[in-house]
Amino acid sequence: MGDTGTRTTTAQDRPRQEPTRMPRLALYALAICALTVAAAVVSFIQGNWLGIVWVLLAGLSSNMAWYYVRKAKAERAARTATATG
Repeated sequence: MGDTGTRTTTAQDRPRQEPTRMPRLALYALAICALTVAAAVVSFIQGNWLGIVWVLLAGLSSNMAWYYVRKAKAERAARTATATG
């Protein structure tokens, strides 16, 4: 096919993508998730059925971490959309 007249972009033309930082609340929720999973494993190894509560808390903290990461990503996208035009 022929030349369409569009200019190809090079790596120098594209804006650089910096690594995104995970929000602090998401890190805390992720740490709580890891601790509750460990507590659930220990509880089940000891034969204690209270580990079910730890599993539920692990699920809750996992969802919280996911929520805060997605919220920060959406805020960052909204900020760059308003800054660029």
